Amino acid sequence: MAISYEWNVSTVDTYPTKNSKSDVVHNVHWRLKATDDTNKDSDGNNWTADVYGSQAVDTSDLSSFKAFADLTASDVQGWVEAALGADEVTAMKASLDANIAAKITPTSVTKTIG
Repeated sequence: MAISYEWNVSTVDTYPTKNSKSDVVHNVHWRLKATDDTNKDSDGNNWTADVYGSQAVDTSDLSSFKAFADLTASDVQGWVEAALGADEVTAMKASLDANIAAKITPTSVTKTIG
């Protein structure tokens, strides 16, 4: 089972102005999606699982401020991963992997009688 991961960090909350800077990102609404690139469901779609949340961004030091128009998804993803910490990101990915594995080989199935 080969799993790929994709971050979506395109939605952010900003301060209109802070310390004479404009559009200062202070919170990121993120989603991490895992896709099994090998196994497919009965409709032929790759199995997926996702987790989402929001992460506050430290704005106490704006010495390395980057203008909003110049921000990339990679920049923002880096902030989120750094704030969450490597152990938390690894744990989330492991949880997504387990979620997909449970979909592929369920240990319980709900059925309707009748």
